[in-house]
Amino acid sequence: MLETIRDPADLRALSIDELERLAAEIRTFLITTLAQTGGHLAPNLGVVELTLALHRVFRSPEDRLIWDIGHQGYVHKIVTGRRERFRTLRQYGGLSGFLKRSESPHDVWEAGHASTSLSAAHGMAVARDLRGERHHVVAVIGDGALTGGMAYEALNNLGHEKRRVIVVLNDNEMSISPNVGAIHHYLTRIRTGERYRRAKGEVEHLLRRIPKVGDGLFKTAERLKEALKQFFVPGMWFEELGFTYLGPVDGHDLAALEATLEQAKKVDGPVLVHVLTKKGKGYPAAENDADAYHGTGPYKIETGEMIKVVGPPSYASVFARTLIRLAEAEPRLCVITPAMISGSGLRPFFERFPERSFDVGIAEPHAVTMAAGLAADGMKPVVSIYSTFLQRAVDQVIHDVALQKLGVVFAVDRAGLVGQDGETHQGVFDIPIVSAVPHAVIAAPKDENELQHLLYTAVVTDGVPFFVRYPRGQGVGVALDDAFRRIPIGSWEVLEEGRDLALLAVGPNMVRLAQAVADRLIRQGLRAAVINARFVKPLDEALLRELFSGVPLIATLEESALIGGFGERVVARYHDWLEESEARPGVRFLRFGLPDRFIPHGSVEALLQAVGLEPETVAERIRRALARPVGKARRLS
Repeated sequence: MLETIRDPADLRALSIDELERLAAEIRTFLITTLAQTGGHLAPNLGVVELTLALHRVFRSPEDRLIWDIGHQGYVHKIVTGRRERFRTLRQYGGLSGFLKRSESPHDVWEAGHASTSLSAAHGMAVARDLRGERHHVVAVIGDGALTGGMAYEALNNLGHEKRRVIVVLNDNEMSISPNVGAIHHYLTRIRTGERYRRAKGEVEHLLRRIPKVGDGLFKTAERLKEALKQFFVPGMWFEELGFTYLGPVDGHDLAALEATLEQAKKVDGPVLVHVLTKKGKGYPAAENDADAYHGTGPYKIETGEMIKVVGPPSYASVFARTLIRLAEAEPRLCVITPAMISGSGLRPFFERFPERSFDVGIAEPHAVTMAAGLAADGMKPVVSIYSTFLQRAVDQVIHDVALQKLGVVFAVDRAGLVGQDGETHQGVFDIPIVSAVPHAVIAAPKDENELQHLLYTAVVTDGVPFFVRYPRGQGVGVALDDAFRRIPIGSWEVLEEGRDLALLAVGPNMVRLAQAVADRLIRQGLRAAVINARFVKPLDEALLRELFSGVPLIATLEESALIGGFGERVVARYHDWLEESEARPGVRFLRFGLPDRFIPHGSVEALLQAVGLEPETVAERIRRALARPVGKARRLS
């Protein structure tokens, strides 16, 4: 049956029984495909029926279906004509793991960060109303995304303006007892039914016409109605915001879903449909551990066992183990994460120090300012946050941490290219953003051993925001020192000596790249100094002075955006010294990094090759640069 679905219109010809068979086929398709490609398994298994119902009740893309984050949009992709390409999911040149406007007209909103759908829906509803159109705007948001403050800002505004928007709350955590649910379904039907609304209006009119006592009776009736609603209706909070609340409805009951969504279409104003779903539904391994199967690599279908790559420990696990050791010695140390306990490897820390562990939900700005408050009162907070999510708290980093010179440690996970999650998750903007912030220290270890020493250095350093950035995935495989050592802030490490050029590399991938480039160049008789530029800010001023005076070419390598990045800071420092007559004129610079465009999804290896960050390309550019004569500046007339 699945092979016959090429467009949402094909769904509307099916009976409920046929839809249920289709839902089972879709679950099988997801489980077998993602076992090979990896991806967001549990969220999509939970929204199969909801997606089918939405596409039957609404007419996409004329009706706007907006999915918050988009990691629950796989079923949407499948029924909108992308099933045959689904095995290319998250591969270079293949389908995105999130929604992409360039992929399909049905993808009207793309996002990799949570809590944006309601604001987007508000904007689309305003655009619709200004044009005098009548289509529906539907935002699907998860209960987890409602922990983000931006969602509440949008709810407040939507309720105030009374725009015609349908919010579908996909709730896979809460439950409700059968009797309350039965009463609730009944109240939902009568409250949105045409007969109820008409009768309500007539009663209000009649009560107000009774001389002297009419207004009093009306107000008494209103108070009684509100008291009954408070008692019976769990969604009263949404009603107070200005929404009509419908539900909760079983998110796996197609008939109930369709009936409730049809009721929502009749409401002239903002309406919230509360849908209860089971994350991971249909696959026992994902149902029993939805957290582990939220986003997964390849796995064995029969058992659900993850196919693990044998090798060194991940940077995240080294970070977590180091943090536990540091917390054992430092009672002031606390850790804060915005809903990334598992992703950041923090579960062992949370179990060991529950009273010093804080998961604030999808609330990055709050996480940073909370850390600032802790630091201002003498504690030593560590904010564990992905590079891509740090972007959401830039104002708090500047105003609440750096401006007050507070000692907050930022463990910036997923720094650099992250691979299959694509544009929205590549950690390539933290260096340009944070480099401009006064007092900030930015460090990037060359391996997992240096990571633990830089974390120790950050924790024992007071009075500055200290950012330690490290990549996703496995470490290099070096041995870990038993004792921590403090690394002088701003110091770089010379890994290989050389007289013909210097390679300044930031982070483990770029250090390995620099070493591979140096090996190629030595075959041509060129000796390159390889330098682990482990501090992006501050720069190693003493070593830079030596290089500016001693080598004809300096190449910087960073797995980060070139604009505003490490290379620009090195070149700018050289020109500052030229003005001060402290540097030798004629030094050439090559900057290697990520171009001024968003980097798509694919394996990290494929992406590095695509942007020219691979040994032969870098070595060839250096050879050509050294072969060119130094030109003289022409006079401008």
